[in-house]
Formats: sequence, structure tokens, C-alpha cells
Amino acid sequence: MQQPSLVKQLVTAILLIAIGGVVGFQIGHRNVLTATGVDIQALLSKTDQPAQYKNVDFSQFWDVWSILDKNYLDPTKLDPKKQVYGAIEGMTNSLGDPYTLYLPPTEQKRSSEDLAGSFFGVGIQLGYKDKTLAVIAPLKGTPAEKVDVKSGDLILHLKDSTKNLDVDTIDMSLEDAVDKIRGQKGVPITLTLAREGVAKPFDVAIPRGEIVVPSVELTYAEKNGKRAAVIHLSRFGGQTDDEWNTIVNEIIKQKNLSGVILDMRNNPGGYLDGAVNLASEFIKEGLIVSQEGREKTQKYTVNRVGQLTEIPIEVLINKGSASASEILAGALRDRRNAKLFGENSFGKGTVQDAMELPGGAGLHVTIGRWLLPNGDWIHGKGIAPTETVTDDPNTPNDEVVDKALDSF
Repeated sequence: MQQPSLVKQLVTAILLIAIGGVVGFQIGHRNVLTATGVDIQALLSKTDQPAQYKNVDFSQFWDVWSILDKNYLDPTKLDPKKQVYGAIEGMTNSLGDPYTLYLPPTEQKRSSEDLAGSFFGVGIQLGYKDKTLAVIAPLKGTPAEKVDVKSGDLILHLKDSTKNLDVDTIDMSLEDAVDKIRGQKGVPITLTLAREGVAKPFDVAIPRGEIVVPSVELTYAEKNGKRAAVIHLSRFGGQTDDEWNTIVNEIIKQKNLSGVILDMRNNPGGYLDGAVNLASEFIKEGLIVSQEGREKTQKYTVNRVGQLTEIPIEVLINKGSASASEILAGALRDRRNAKLFGENSFGKGTVQDAMELPGGAGLHVTIGRWLLPNGDWIHGKGIAPTETVTDDPNTPNDEVVDKALDSF
């Protein structure tokens, strides 16, 4: 069966603060606001509107614009570009769908970089400690690790003359911190750090480098004579297929494996074609997911000959597992009788079309809902695990992995 086009479809669930950023979206290129070919300027113009919008009255839009322009207390705050962005954001927000959204250029750039798994920064996983911006962990081999930034360091101040940046981090959001810390390759940013056991805060200048965050990693787990390959899949991004093929080639070289454990905890999703491609690694033939659109239904089936169709497979999920990861988990449950261990998944059952607008902004539009092979639509409710298991962070072992290993 011929596969429907997947080029611009995505099933990313949520903006997840992860390795210093947000997991983002696939970008398509269109020079119009919608698929109907409506030009942005025509939409905002009082005249020369397309016929289907002749009854849309934009006079109040311009009235408010004029009132703000003439009367707002601080005229330096009036930025026409930001005002247009805000108006478009309001239009998408009016639909009440959190996944149909408009991203101004900065957010669009960041989200696409994160999904691709490559950007220029210092390599710090950010979080908070006692309500202060902090280093959760420096990533291995990154500029931050090379200058000895440590887990638990508090980030008190950021300085970068090339960005006119000289600011304390008090009350700074993670997204704002990400935008400020990222920058041009080779350009340093100075972080003022406070470290336990060090008397005074100190400055560290870190030159930005390319940060490549893998989406697939392979480890092994052993228990009571059983040994399993554990595939940690953190997103379905631009490099996932190549990374996946590398670890699969490693797995098939192994002897005496009891099975494969696919760990998709905290995987917020990504590309729909990624879910179909990875499901095809384990499923011999047939349906993986159906997509119900505005006018038609498309069925996505196994698209290649997989190398792991005979090996036992179990899946780990939690409340951070969403969209594409739910498609893959559900397909393996329905088509391979895989057991799911962990927690109830997030519950996102819609598909978005992504496009890039003039000026680098992005628009993501919900175009359909997807159904698992057994017909389930999990939107808003998620997928229940076969067995509920919670990992205890205070123990050396991962209880969820252990439970999955016991099932082989």
C-alpha cells in the first residue's frame, strides 16, 4: 500500500524544557498563512480582501492599533512587529487548541533546533534549585564541561556584550534563560556561578559551541540471568533514524539477549514518520496508525523490513510520553502484544501540519486525529500501562526497567 506523504506532519505533544530548550517542530516552507493561499497582508488590509473574507470587519483591529499608538503611556513599548505577532497568536489561541499555535521567529528557531538535536550553546541542562536558576548537569564533551561547570551550580548572572546582555537571573524563566545562553558559535557568554563549598560567586566565560543531543542511546540491563538491550528514545527528531540504525546494528550482534526494552519515558514526540519507521523495525506487516482528517482517513502501514521483528519487546512509558511515542507504544501493544510498564501516558491524539511563514515565524495547525491499530483514540486520556511501576530515585536500580526485564 502506498504511504501517504509525511513530510510536514508532526505529532509533537508539548513544549518540554529539556536540554536547555524546547522540543520543537518540523518546518515546511510556505509563503502564505494558510493552505488556502491567503496572503497575510491581504488578511490585515481593509481593502482588496479575498472574496471569502469580504464580510470580515478589520476596522476594530485598526481602531485599537490607532488608540494604542496615540495614547499608550510608554510609546517605546509600541513595537509594530511584536503587535502583529501578538494579534496572530490571539487568532490561533481563539481556537482553544493548544497544538494549533503561532511561533514568532525566535521561538520557531529554538524549537526547530531542539527537534533537530543540534544548536549553538554551552551544553547545560537547566533547572531550578531553591527557586534559583541552576545547572542540573553539564552535557558530556560540551564547552560547559570543559570549563568545569558542575551539577548543582547556581547561575546568578549572565553577561554577553555581543547581545547587550548583562542581567541577573532572578525570576528568569527557563525559556528566557535558554534564549539568552544560546548564541553564535565561538562567542563566549559569562556565567556568574555560586557553588557549594566555594566562599564567593565566581565568573566563568564559556565559548559557545555546537551542541548535539542524541535522541537514541543504548544500554544493557541484567537480572537473574536475563539480559536485555535497553533503547532510550528521547524524541523523534531529524537525526533519530540514523542514530536508531546504528544501535540496531549493535543489538543484532549481541548473543543471548532475552529481549529489547524500549524506554520512551519523558519522550514528548516529534515526527509522525519517525513513529511509523521505528514501529516497522518490530512489526512485520500491517497497520501502525490511522489518521482521520477533515475530509479523509489515511492508513499508515509497515514501510520496511525490520530487523527486530522476532525479538521480544517491552515498552516503558510515563506521563511525559506523548504523541509519536504513544503511537509507537500503542502499535507495539496492539500488533506485538508488548507489555507497557510505568505510568499512564500523556494523551495527545492529534496531528499538526507545520509551516514556516515569511520572516522565520512558524504556524502549526491541527489537521487530524490519529487512532491506534485497535481503533483507540487516546486524546486527553493517554495509554494505560499493563503494569503500573514507579522508579524510586533513591535506589541504585531502575525499578521500571527491572520489572520489564522480569517479564521476559
